[in-house]
Amino acid sequence: MRILIANDDGYLAPGIAALVKACEGLGTIDVIAPEQNASGTSNALTLNRPLSVFEARGEPVNGFRVINGTPSDSVHVALTGLLPHRPDLVLSGINQGANMGDDTLYSGTVAAAMEGYLFGVPAIAFSQAEKGWAHLDAAAATARAIVEEVLASGPPAGPWLLNVNIPNRADALTLPRLITRLGRRHASQPVIHQTNPRGEPIYWIGPSGDARDAAEGTDFHAVAAGAVSITPLQVDLTDHAMRGAWASRLGVALA
Repeated sequence: MRILIANDDGYLAPGIAALVKACEGLGTIDVIAPEQNASGTSNALTLNRPLSVFEARGEPVNGFRVINGTPSDSVHVALTGLLPHRPDLVLSGINQGANMGDDTLYSGTVAAAMEGYLFGVPAIAFSQAEKGWAHLDAAAATARAIVEEVLASGPPAGPWLLNVNIPNRADALTLPRLITRLGRRHASQPVIHQTNPRGEPIYWIGPSGDARDAAEGTDFHAVAAGAVSITPLQVDLTDHAMRGAWASRLGVALA
């Protein structure tokens, strides 16, 4: 078993070190992660400059390979030339804070896992529900248990992608695990307008909106109820239910 581990909080984040340590013994582990925090970069690839990779030294990051790019860059470069072998599994995280509902569209953590999925490699993204790294050891133990269960049960054929959100609890390993769907958020709150020292306007992206669809069955509902949320994801954004309606509206053929 060859496992590639990446993240979006940067190679120095406690979450990736905890995930690597938790996965020891499962197989050969390669770690390739961004040099800086790259949260919210989604599936961005760096196309306007060359990328550099160096090997980190010192515990707990000794041997990690570090790239001056995005989470997707980390996995893309690993799979297309940096690694001499193809991994059997891509893991991303453990992220500081939830990636649920609409957040998955912006998440660098999910994007790193998705990059593996796009190349045909099964992948899992792990996040803690709250920021601050509380009970990270329990989240890491839960991540390992999920990986072990997936491998032991004979994972489905073909590439697949799971998005896992783990409550920040000391008993995370014993919490129920639920297969969920993505919830939805309200629109993001307004930007925060400030003035820089030169008197010029600057803007900070506002906080995420509150949950709009947190009904039973969603990732929001599961985590709020004290369960580990496991959401199978796919990349197909086609609105299949509306294809016929749009063909009629525009007077064109349905392919």
